[in-house]
Amino acid sequence: MAERKPIESWLTDMDGVLIHEGVPIPGADAFLKKLRESGKPFLVLTNNSIYTPRDLHARLRRMGLDVPVDNIWTSALATAKFLDDQRPGGTAYVIGEAGLTTALHDIGYILTDHEPDYVVLGETRTYSFEAMTRAVRLIKGGARFICTNPDETGPSAEGPLPATGAVAALITKASGKKPYFAGKPNPLMMRTGLNTIGAHSETSAMIGDRMDTDVLAGIEAGMQTFLVLTGLTAPEDIDRYPFRPSHVVNSIADLVDRV
Repeated sequence: MAERKPIESWLTDMDGVLIHEGVPIPGADAFLKKLRESGKPFLVLTNNSIYTPRDLHARLRRMGLDVPVDNIWTSALATAKFLDDQRPGGTAYVIGEAGLTTALHDIGYILTDHEPDYVVLGETRTYSFEAMTRAVRLIKGGARFICTNPDETGPSAEGPLPATGAVAALITKASGKKPYFAGKPNPLMMRTGLNTIGAHSETSAMIGDRMDTDVLAGIEAGMQTFLVLTGLTAPEDIDRYPFRPSHVVNSIADLVDRV
């Protein structure tokens, strides 16, 4: 096996790696501080499309974690980048929150329910039957179906919540059309993120707590991968997958000295 090049840039998931249920994971602050001091390019990634990078910056800061706005990359931004490349200045019917609508406004998209080019589904805590019905009819009428991420459940203090992937399955069943998912594990999200910070996959690493999104996306984007055990994956889960991370560590604290 060819020897890996030194890691010059880092991508890390947020939930399960840096924070858990609104509380910083021990070592997260030290890891981020070391990254900022090193001057190495880095991104904090999230498949959650609810919040804008400014929102997330403020939320993380309240938890004691300092992540500059320009170092946050969301599935909403990846979706907007994809649509801007595919059909600049297009139109979309959107089910989602400010993170997604702001990203689409920023690329010049018009949000409409009148013959849109795309139906774009993102994360929200207020999915309405009326909006989903409208989406199904627009897709049947010819709109292309795009989804920010395939996560079927999301975390909450009370337990798992139905997430974007679950709602996408409902719309798919009713419309007969499957969506294109822009977020993890699609390596598109990783590659657009790397391009944003001017980094190369051969000298980049991805840190995550999920085998099916973080690790898979990192592998398919050609990066080294680090699986932390502070999130959704237990050690006994790893061998259930046909792929493996480059490294398995207990938590982000174990990577402070790797920066």
